[in-house]
Amino acid sequence: MQTISIIIPNYNGAEWLALCLESIRQHVTMPHEVIVVDNGSTDSSLRLCLKHEVKLVSLPENRGFPAACNFGLRLSSGDALMLLNNDTRLTAGALDNLMRCLYSGGDVGIVGPMTNYASGKQQLEEPFTSIADMAARMNRPDSGKWRQTERIVGLCFLFKRELMERIGELDERFSPGHFEDDDYCYRARQAGYRLLIAGDAFIYHEGSASFRLENEQKIKALLATNRQKFIDKWGVDPQSFI
Repeated sequence: MQTISIIIPNYNGAEWLALCLESIRQHVTMPHEVIVVDNGSTDSSLRLCLKHEVKLVSLPENRGFPAACNFGLRLSSGDALMLLNNDTRLTAGALDNLMRCLYSGGDVGIVGPMTNYASGKQQLEEPFTSIADMAARMNRPDSGKWRQTERIVGLCFLFKRELMERIGELDERFSPGHFEDDDYCYRARQAGYRLLIAGDAFIYHEGSASFRLENEQKIKALLATNRQKFIDKWGVDPQSFI
């Protein structure tokens, strides 16, 4: 049986992180480890992590999302690696279906779930009712609901260790965040891997909770800057993959 490392970057997100960790405790039955990488939080995040007995990387300052993910990846031991936003909640059966999708073929590199809050094809078209209701209706194993895509949103990013060994870690030029997931997907596709959306897996996402702490104009400027960094690196606009 494959093992999985669940890596959760966190910055002053104790309120969301508590719910995320509880959802993992309730709904993950396979062999796993949870690694929280804390970006210099000043709230109760560290105490929360000690209470939950997760592996903890405590950074003295906010290094941003890509760097935090990379710290966690270096510490991880799982066959499969999941980068998970702290404002998400796993649901019953979702991870099992994601793992089935990931290991459905040797050329499958990254998979992601459907969710209530995301940009692009992973956004639910039907109205969100409740976490329990969406999970009960959606998380029935059905490979017919898997579909190939050019992009997986980084809110829940599941990939094989062999992919990381081949293409490396996240590119920290995109710190503090945005477009590092697009970059990783592009690199995976260049290396010959397929990306799949598992339509039979629903994960709840609160939605940009960490970045909501920042000024809206500041976020818009960051998005524009990192989009241009992607274009400068690859000569293609990442918006064309949405």
